Amino acid sequence: MPPAKTDQLDLWVESGLDGDDQVMVDFLLPTGIYIQMEVPRESTIQNIKLLLWKEAQTYPLFSLLGEMEGHMFECVNQAAVHEELEDETRRLCDVRPFLPVLKLITRNCGRAERILDSKIGVLIGKGLHELDALQDQEVKDFRSKMKRISEEKMQCMQLMSWGEWLRSCYSMTLEAGSLENLIDKHEGVIKITMHYDQSQDTSSLKVSLHCTVTELMDLALKKWQTTHVPEEDIGFRSDYVLRVSRKLEFLFEDHHLNQCKYIRDCLLTNESPHLTLVHCDVVKAMFEKEISTIGSVLAWKTSNPPLPLPPKKRLPTASTLFPALQLIKGVLSFIQVRAGLFHGTELLCKTAVSSESSSRSEHVWNKTLEFDIAVCDLPRMARLCFAIYAVMDKVKKQRSTKNTHLNKYQTIRKAGKVHYPIAWVNTMVFDYRGQLKTGDIILHCWSSFPDELEEMLNPIGTIQTNPYTENATELHISFPEYSTQPVVFPAFDKILEKAAEIAGASDSMTMGRGGKKFYIELKEIMERDPLSQLCENEKDLIWTLRHDCRENFPQSLPKLLLSVKWSKHEDMAQLQALLQIWPKLSPRDALELLDFNYPDQYVREFAVNCLRDMSDDELLQYLLQLVQVLRYEPYYDCALSRFLLERAQSSRKIGHFLFWHLRSEMYMPAVSVHFALILEAYCRGCIPHIEVLKKQVEALSKLKAVNELIKFGTIKTKTKQAHLKEAMMTYLCVCRCKYMDSKMKPLWIVYNNKLLGGDTVDIIFKNGDDLRQDMLTLQILRLMDLLWKEANLDLRIVPYGCLATGDHSGLIEVVSSADTIANIQKTSSNMAAAAAFNKDALLNWLKDKNSGDALDKAIEEFTLSCAGYCVATYVLGIGDRHSDNIMVRSTGQLFHIDFGHILGNFKSKFGIKRERVPFILTHDFIHVIQQGKTSNTEKFGNFRQYCEEAYLILRKNGNLFITLFALMLTAGLPELTSVKDIQYLKDSLALGKTDEEALKQFRQKFDEALRESWTTKVNWMAHIVAHPS
Repeated sequence: MPPAKTDQLDLWVESGLDGDDQVMVDFLLPTGIYIQMEVPRESTIQNIKLLLWKEAQTYPLFSLLGEMEGHMFECVNQAAVHEELEDETRRLCDVRPFLPVLKLITRNCGRAERILDSKIGVLIGKGLHELDALQDQEVKDFRSKMKRISEEKMQCMQLMSWGEWLRSCYSMTLEAGSLENLIDKHEGVIKITMHYDQSQDTSSLKVSLHCTVTELMDLALKKWQTTHVPEEDIGFRSDYVLRVSRKLEFLFEDHHLNQCKYIRDCLLTNESPHLTLVHCDVVKAMFEKEISTIGSVLAWKTSNPPLPLPPKKRLPTASTLFPALQLIKGVLSFIQVRAGLFHGTELLCKTAVSSESSSRSEHVWNKTLEFDIAVCDLPRMARLCFAIYAVMDKVKKQRSTKNTHLNKYQTIRKAGKVHYPIAWVNTMVFDYRGQLKTGDIILHCWSSFPDELEEMLNPIGTIQTNPYTENATELHISFPEYSTQPVVFPAFDKILEKAAEIAGASDSMTMGRGGKKFYIELKEIMERDPLSQLCENEKDLIWTLRHDCRENFPQSLPKLLLSVKWSKHEDMAQLQALLQIWPKLSPRDALELLDFNYPDQYVREFAVNCLRDMSDDELLQYLLQLVQVLRYEPYYDCALSRFLLERAQSSRKIGHFLFWHLRSEMYMPAVSVHFALILEAYCRGCIPHIEVLKKQVEALSKLKAVNELIKFGTIKTKTKQAHLKEAMMTYLCVCRCKYMDSKMKPLWIVYNNKLLGGDTVDIIFKNGDDLRQDMLTLQILRLMDLLWKEANLDLRIVPYGCLATGDHSGLIEVVSSADTIANIQKTSSNMAAAAAFNKDALLNWLKDKNSGDALDKAIEEFTLSCAGYCVATYVLGIGDRHSDNIMVRSTGQLFHIDFGHILGNFKSKFGIKRERVPFILTHDFIHVIQQGKTSNTEKFGNFRQYCEEAYLILRKNGNLFITLFALMLTAGLPELTSVKDIQYLKDSLALGKTDEEALKQFRQKFDEALRESWTTKVNWMAHIVAHPS
C-alpha cells in the first residue's frame, strides 16, 4: 500500500477553508482523449460526469462515446486498488482517489447489480472484483451458495409483517434474574415520563413494575386523551408502538416492564425512564422503505456478468529464500525443511525432515517426505505444516552488534548447531470437498513467528498462504497420486457404519462402567481447568470410561476429545458415534469446543448446535471470540460461518457488531479473504442495512482524515478546525467538539441525538492506538458484571462501549458526568505534588455533587463499584493504574479506563516494577467508604465482604474466563500471544485450590494492597507532577 501523502489528503478534506472548493482533475476518455478541468470537491460523481460530458462535446471524437449512461468512472483508491465508481451518488471528496485522475470506462453488465457490488466493495474494504480475480473454486462455490441463501432470506423478509420486522430489527434488550430487592426498594412502582411522537405533549405516569407494556400503553393513551378535546380522535392502542425515547429500541405488548434492561438501569440510578408512543404509520413507512429496497434488488436480472479482472502478473520463480537469507548473511550454513502432520495441536506422527541444501538462492531437494501413518488413518481436518530454517554453527557471543537481529527469533540448539527459523506455511491434506490433495502446489510462506513453536512448526497458524507473493518465500511441493480416481474422505453415514461394526465385534464387557475408585479418579481429572495437561495414562482412562463420562460428566467432552487417538480411524469412528448421543452442553461450556484443539468438523457442528440456545444478548456477549475462532476454520463454508450469518441477518444489532468485528480486521492478510466473504454474504442478506453502514464507514473515514490533519499540524487554529468539522460531518454539536492533547490527538466528537428526548452522544475517536485489547477487557468486565448479577450481587460496574473499527483505530464511549481521580485531586490542592496525598478530596467532591440521601446513595455506589473493580483488576492483572486511568461519576460509581496492560504485564523502569500492589485500594478510597469516619468499621467490613463474595463467584466461572482468553490467542493482541499469558488467570483465580485456600490467598492480597497503598500514592504524585495539565 502506498504511503498516505499529506498534500493529497488535504486535497479532499480542505473544502471551504480558504474559499476554494475546486480541484483540478484529469479525465481519461475511452476515445484516447485527455481532458483536464476543475470540478467541485463536494460534487457527486453523477454531477461530475455531466460536467465532463458537456466539456467533451468541444473535443474531437465525442460522437464515438455514445450514451452517457453507458459509461462510468474508474479510479485508483487510497488502498492502491482500481475501484469502479458505480454508485454515482457518492461525492468526490468521499471517494478520495489516491490521485485526482478519473478514467471513463464502458459498462458491460446490468447497472443496478453493479451498483450493489460497488457499494458492498466499498463497504467491506475489498473490491468484489478482487475476489473474482482469485480464481479459487472454493471461493466461487461459497459465494454462489451464500448469494442463493441471501436471496432466500430477502424473499422471506418480503413476506414479513411490519410487526415481525420490527421485532427482528429493533427489539428491546431483556434481562433475566430476580429484582425483588430493587422492586421492594421502590415499593413496586416506577414513575415514567411518557412522550407522544409528533406532539410536544408529555405526561408523567406512576405504574406498577409488574405491569405489561400493553397496560402501560392503555394508561398513557387514556392520560393523553384527557389533554385533548373530546372531538379529537387519537386512535386506539393498536395504532401505536412504544419506543425508548433516547434509542431506536421498541417494547412489545407481551413484555413486563421489570424485564426490560433500560427500565432496570433507570431503577438502579433512580432515574425516570423516558418512553415515546410512536404511531404505527411511522414504523410502517420505515418498513415499506426497506421492503422497497429489497424488492428492487430482487427484481434485478443479471445478464452478461462482468469478467473478473486478471490477477497481478508476476514472473515465474523457483523456491527462493533470498529475502530471509539476507537476515543471516555471514553465518549461514545450510537450509532445511521440516514437515509435520497435525490434528489441532496434536502431532499425528513423527515429523519428516529434508536433506540440507547449501545453495545461495534457489534450494531444490527433490526428496519424498514420508510419514508413518496410513492414508486411511488421516483425520478429515489433518493439516500439513512446514518450517524452513537455517542450520548454523554456534556463534560465539561478540561485542559487535552486527547480528543482534538473530535474538529476535526463536532458535533451537541441536547437536552443536543452531536452527534458525526463516519461514513457515500450512496447508490442509484434504480440500474443502473432502478430496485428498494431489499434484503440484506452490505455497507462499509467512516470515513472522509466534512465541511458541512445535518443533519449529506453527500448527496453530493459518492455512492461508501469504498473499504478498512478491517478497514471500516460495515452497513448491507435490502431493502423490494414489489412484486414477480422487481419494475422498468417507461420508458421515459410512463413519457411523464403521463404528457400529466395531461395537458389534467387540466384547460388550469392554464398554462396562468403572468402579467407585475409577469414578473418584475420573471426577478429579474432569474438574481440572482447561490449561491442565493430561498424561497418557489419564487419557487412556478417560477413553476407556468414555460412556461414564457421557452419563456423569457430559461437560467433560473437551477432555474426552483430547484423549482420542485421532491417528486411528477406528477410534475416530467410535467417537463420532458417541457424539450422536452426547447430551447437549450449555452454550458457555460449548464455547471451549471451538478452540483450536478441537478441529474436527462434527465436533464443531455439535458446538454450534449448542450455541443455538443463546439469546441475542448472550450471543453478543461472546461475539468477539466467535469472530476470532473463524481463524481456526480451514474452510470458508462451515457451521460457525453459517450460524453467525443466520443470527446476524435475523438481528440488526448482532449484524452491526458482526460487521465491525470483521471489518476492523480486513487489513490482516491471513483473514482478509475469509472475512470479506462473510461480510459480502451479510450485506447481500441484509440489503437495507447497507445504507446505514455506508454512512458509518464514510463518517469514520472523515474522522480519520481530520485526525491526520491535526497530527500533521495542518490545522493552525481552532477556528479552522471547527470549520473543517462542520464541512465534513452532519448532526454534530460543533461547539463541543475538540481534540485531546495526547500523542495520537484523539478526537472528542459530540453528536446530536435525532430521537425525541435523546441526549447528545459523546464519543472519542482514536487513530493510532490498538483498541482490541481494551475491547476484550471491557467485554470480560461486562461478563463479570453479568455473573455477579446472576448471583444477586450488583457491583455497579461501568463497562463503557469500545469498538475497534480498523487498523489501530476505533471508537470509545464517553461516560457522562465523570472525572478522573487526578483532576479531582488537582482541583482540591494548590500544589501538584501534594494533590495525591489529600485524602479528603474525593469525599468532598462527592459532597459537592450530592447532598442528603443522594450522598448516602453515592457513597454506596462508590463502595460497590470499588469492590467490583478491585476484584476485576486483580483477577485480570490490569496494570498502569495511575490516577488518570481511574474515574468517578457524580453519582458515585468508580470505574477504570485504558487497558493497555493486562494479565500481569505491569510497567517497569530500570527493571523495577512501578506497580507493587495487586490492585488499587488507597486510603482516600477507604475514607469515602467509611463516610469520612475512621470509626466506621462496619462499612469497611461490608466492602471487604463484597470483594470476597465477588471473587468466589468469578472462581466458579474460572474455566469460562480461561476459554474466552484462549479463543483470542491468534488475534495478535500484544499481551496475549501464548498459553503462558493465560496462566496468570489460573494463578489469580487460584484454580486447583479449595475455596478456603483461594479465599485465604485473596485476603492476603487484599491486606497487601491496603498495606502498600502508600506506593500507589507516590506513583500518583509522580504522574500528576509529570502531567500537570
